[in-house]
Amino acid sequence: MFKLFFKNVEEKVALSIDEKTAIGEKLERKEIKKGQFLLRADEICNQIVFIEKGVLRTYLKDENGFDHVIFFGLEGWTAGDLNSFMKEQPARFYIDALEDCELTMICKTVHDELIETIPAFESYMRILMTNAYMASLTRTSDLISLSLEERYKNFITSYPSIIQRVPQYMIASHLGVSPETLSRLRAKIID
Repeated sequence: MFKLFFKNVEEKVALSIDEKTAIGEKLERKEIKKGQFLLRADEICNQIVFIEKGVLRTYLKDENGFDHVIFFGLEGWTAGDLNSFMKEQPARFYIDALEDCELTMICKTVHDELIETIPAFESYMRILMTNAYMASLTRTSDLISLSLEERYKNFITSYPSIIQRVPQYMIASHLGVSPETLSRLRAKIID
C-alpha cells in the first residue's frame, strides 16, 4: 500500500523502516471519480494529496465564470492549495478529477505531527514546497517571456502523456490562450 508514494519520498529522503511504518500508519487512501471535486474555492484545504493514479486539475474561476487552469497533476505528483493548507484559510482554487483517481492523503493534523516527529518527513515536505515554488516561478516567467509556441513545446515536454489525457480546451486555458489559437498553433507545428 502507498507504494508509489513511498517510492517518491525515498527518491528525495532516506527513511528508516520505523519511520516508513509510522508514516504509513497515518496516511489515508481516497478514490474519486472523474468529474468529482477534491476541493472547491472558499473551502479550507485540509489535506495534501499524492496522486497514485489519475489526473487532477487545479484552476481558478474568473468573475465571468471562465476557468483558468493553473496545474495538472499526474501520477507521482502532489496537489492541494498550499496557501489554504498551511494558513488554514479559504482556498482560492478548485481541484477536480479529470480521470478516476487513487490518492494518498495527508491531512493537516497528520502533516503537522509528522513534521514534528520525523525529521526526514520535514525534509521531504520542504523539498516538495521548494519544488512547487520553483515551478510556480518558472510558469510565471514562461508566461511573461516565452512565445506561445515555446510555452506549448515546454508544456508537452514537461507533460508528455497529457495530450491524450486532457481535453485541448483545458491545455489552452493552462497556456493562457483560446482553444482556437491553440488549434492553429498545433496545425502550424504539425505542418
